[in-house]
Amino acid sequence: MRIDLNNLLSGVETKLDINYVLDLSNLIYSTYNPIKNGVNVVGRLYSKADVLYLDINISFDFFGFCDRCAEKVKKHFSFDVKRIVVEKLENEEDDDDYIVVSNRELDLDELVNEEVSLSLPNKILCKEDCKGLCPKCGANLNVKQCNCKKDVDPRMAALLQLLEDE
Repeated sequence: MRIDLNNLLSGVETKLDINYVLDLSNLIYSTYNPIKNGVNVVGRLYSKADVLYLDINISFDFFGFCDRCAEKVKKHFSFDVKRIVVEKLENEEDDDDYIVVSNRELDLDELVNEEVSLSLPNKILCKEDCKGLCPKCGANLNVKQCNCKKDVDPRMAALLQLLEDE
């Protein structure tokens, strides 16, 4: 969604409500497309004391697989994005709080795509204490315990030997 900012920057309008769904079904995470139902973007652009503010909420459902046990995972993400919209930036160090626009036009899709990509965690887990899969037999350790002998870290083998000798 491209938004023409002329009326807001010139003072003709003081606010613009935003409410739309962005299709990010082509977003790749790991090796799959986790966002099937689109990304909801709700908020507003508003002018206050000759400064233009963007205040939006981004929410979406993530459909994927647990990185430990490979079970299906559905997680809901929702977060706020607050930025100040400027035509040029005086100090390059402050660019995280600002959106620099050219030709008085804001590409909201680009911003939302970037924010969604940055919000995704490095690992997706079905639950915080997921036990994963047995490395020997492949059993899901969240569902059942297997009888496979656990490998001992070779660095700890001497300590284990001491315990067995007692």
